[in-house]
Amino acid sequence: MRKHPNVTHLLASRAARMHRKAWAAAFAALALTSLLLGAFGLALASAGLGHARVERYAGADLVVTGDQNTRFTAKPWGSDPETATAGLTERVRVPQAALKAVREVPGVRAAVADEVFQVGVRGGEATGRPWTAAQLAPHALRDGGGPKHDREVVVGEGTARVGDRITVRTSGTDVTYKVTGIAEGPRPAVYFTSREAHRLAGHPGSVAAIGVTAGPGTSTSTLHSRVRHALDTAGLKSVGHRADGDGAGLRVLTGNGRGGAEFLQVAPARAGLLALLGSVAATVVLIALLVVSSTIVQALQQRSRELGLLRAVGATPRQLRGAVGREVGRVATVAALAGAVAAVPAFLGLRALLDAHDALPPGFELPLSPWLLPTPLLTAGLTLLAARLAALIACARTAKVRPAEALREAAPGRARQITGLVLLFLGVSSAGTATLQHGEAAAAAAGAATVVLVIGCALLGPWIAEGAMRVLGAPMRRFGGAGGHLAAANCTASARRLGAAITPITLVTAFALVQLSADATMTHAAGTQARDAARADFAVTAEGGGLPEGALERIRQVPGVRAATGVTRSTVVLARRETGSPRLERLPVLGVTPGGLARTLDPGVREGDIGELRPGTVAVGRDQARALDARPGSTVTLRFGDGTESRLKVVATYDRELALGAFLFSQEQLVRHMSSPGSDRVLVASDGAGAKTLRAAAPGAKVVAEPAPERLEPEDRALGEVVTVAAVGAIGGFTVIAVLSTLCLITIGRRPELSLLRLAGASRSQLRRMLRLEAAASAVTGLAVGVAVASVPLLAFSAAMARSLPYVAAAQVALIALVVAATTAAGTLPPARRALRDRYPSPEH
Repeated sequence: MRKHPNVTHLLASRAARMHRKAWAAAFAALALTSLLLGAFGLALASAGLGHARVERYAGADLVVTGDQNTRFTAKPWGSDPETATAGLTERVRVPQAALKAVREVPGVRAAVADEVFQVGVRGGEATGRPWTAAQLAPHALRDGGGPKHDREVVVGEGTARVGDRITVRTSGTDVTYKVTGIAEGPRPAVYFTSREAHRLAGHPGSVAAIGVTAGPGTSTSTLHSRVRHALDTAGLKSVGHRADGDGAGLRVLTGNGRGGAEFLQVAPARAGLLALLGSVAATVVLIALLVVSSTIVQALQQRSRELGLLRAVGATPRQLRGAVGREVGRVATVAALAGAVAAVPAFLGLRALLDAHDALPPGFELPLSPWLLPTPLLTAGLTLLAARLAALIACARTAKVRPAEALREAAPGRARQITGLVLLFLGVSSAGTATLQHGEAAAAAAGAATVVLVIGCALLGPWIAEGAMRVLGAPMRRFGGAGGHLAAANCTASARRLGAAITPITLVTAFALVQLSADATMTHAAGTQARDAARADFAVTAEGGGLPEGALERIRQVPGVRAATGVTRSTVVLARRETGSPRLERLPVLGVTPGGLARTLDPGVREGDIGELRPGTVAVGRDQARALDARPGSTVTLRFGDGTESRLKVVATYDRELALGAFLFSQEQLVRHMSSPGSDRVLVASDGAGAKTLRAAAPGAKVVAEPAPERLEPEDRALGEVVTVAAVGAIGGFTVIAVLSTLCLITIGRRPELSLLRLAGASRSQLRRMLRLEAAASAVTGLAVGVAVASVPLLAFSAAMARSLPYVAAAQVALIALVVAATTAAGTLPPARRALRDRYPSPEH
């Protein structure tokens, strides 16, 4: 054998033909691994290139806008300073003086000031803008002419006809305008004269943005340099005091960047999508490598005697490793390429799912450029590398031993046991760390604990199987008859085989429970807090354009109204250090009118008096107060939605922050930093006032009895739900295939054993019962270990984040158990059909 020139190639080709069924299971696992890694790789690459769609400024060469980012610089321990950046969702405005500076730049053909605000028209909402800015799209007239007087407007198609009079609600006030023209355009819009648009926008001395078009012979790059120089020379900055000093300069946008001035939510959503996909992709990689390694190792372990025989008859370690490497390489290459091809439609399916559930903000483009298509090939290479490494590890022991000892079956080593126990300890420690953390740090610690615990259980599989059989063996012998005795004996004698069977079951159970329960626990706890906080009998909301001016005071004066609270939603940015590194966290918050708040919305005050809320103060949720070491009388520093930084005095702490947000502000302070200030709705506590009288106090508003509880949702909640469901579905299906593959490989390797039992006199019914009981033992043990593994990080996570026990829907638990049971049965009984079918089988070698 040593002198054969192509012995490695010969061994690999012969083995591939003889073990096609065994490699079919490995092929499925490898192909799915390549598919998942390729799909998430494409999603990450696409999100990295993602941008806001250009609509209103498609005809402009440049757009001058405020700096929509806030920054925080800190020096990590023993490292250079680092800067964290977060997008702002409230518009940062441009000083009026910038318009003159841009118009004086050589090569500028036109510089047009734009305003953007929301108005209500005929029960819906539309975007209000000056008619002069329509040329930046450009949106041409389809009928009529432009507005010449302040009470004239141009509207989008389908809103009205030329000559009609329409009522437009702006800042809670209804005003009638005459329609002079109909303009094209993709979105509902109302165009005013420039003077009227600036008045309605409510920001004197500034504009929303400036659209710039280049004159003949001036390139975009040249014009960009000139405009940038002019703004820097004039020393113009974004309007308002900013926390980041020089970072508050104006921005000059070109190309796809122009869309960022239109859709302010896209930049924060893109950062959130990248972080979410990165986290999920890391979990996918770990689980995929674990499953691939387990499948390849199991496929080769079924042939350990064959490999040992080759070693015993003179095959060198190099020849054995080469043969196994070639054999695995052939299967893995084809599987990885098949998965890479399927990754493209899988990514398109994920993108369609995001669109169908409105998980991305309007205007968010996720491109699929041709040069991104090689990404699945890179992930296919990772899959191939993982398969080869697993193969080398699997045959390492057989290749190294001396030929005379090659046929001995090695028992699980002490090093494996110690490593597994250490990993269990580390997993429990990581879960314990989660109880001391807050927010994403707690979630990350809990997720890491799950992965470490699963790997630890995989290493301890034989010992876990031995312990399980001490519990399950007696009932199997007592109630299972001859088949039960055989099943108990087999499971006890082959603990290593049973341990390999329960590992993928543990993986799919733990992963599914953690992913489903983490979100469900937060949602359930937030819903409970929202219901506990609800006190209002009515809610008054605007149909479009905000509540009428003075509506809150008029509602308070209605006979029978005990209290009325104006509620406004916005976001703030919290700057903090984590292990010395800078971090900016975006948080949804509420602004309320504090008078009589406890009668309409009870946040569950712990310390202080929330009635003292006024500009310059803030109330802080209990967990956030603990993280910031804040209490009544202390101060916290926050950045509002427009980037303005303020030091605020804490007047109270409260319990129900999952529903009402980490911070509560006075409405008066919060609206100062919003693009469209005003109440989202008014909560009313009534002692006899009805919907009719409330509607009279707020004409045109909608009055709802027994309103839905006030509850803040994270900005990326819909996105997180879709990605989580997609990840659970994909990886859940992937691990189910892994369970099926592993059990099939084990059963295929047991065919000689089953044939020998038939020759010894065991009936088909006895062997079927034996296999069923063994499958039941594998399923029950895997489910029990999976639940135990999941419960450790879930208890820590729920205690840190929700202060409650973990929650998961009973239907989802039943579905997990049903899938595991069905998969275990499918992986055990059909592969043994041949040995059970033959009346006089001959033992296979």
